[in-house]
Amino acid sequence: MSKYITSFTYSNGSWARMISSPGDRTKAARRTLESLGGSLECLYWQLASHDGFAISDLPDTVSAYAVTSAVAKTGAFKSVETHELFTQKQFCEILCLARDIAEVYEAPGQVALGPHR
Repeated sequence: MSKYITSFTYSNGSWARMISSPGDRTKAARRTLESLGGSLECLYWQLASHDGFAISDLPDTVSAYAVTSAVAKTGAFKSVETHELFTQKQFCEILCLARDIAEVYEAPGQVALGPHR
């Protein structure tokens, strides 16, 4: 399972419906994620550029973006963005790989040097 954070901003129509009929939005989020074998870790609200954030576990990136696409198509949101989260161990692995491939990467206009170029 991979961990994802989704930021979302509701449309004006969604706000009007939620104000008229307040309810627990975690139930809808949990049910949607579980339909793909995932789970909801938490849902937080904020008063800022995004209305809230959800942290979830899903089997893979395809599943994560399927959820994002499915909820975005409803028109209930002004914006929905999903990003994969990494543990400290994964982040160190990313940095080690980046260090290794930095030796091979050629920046635009860079003169090729060494055996790999």
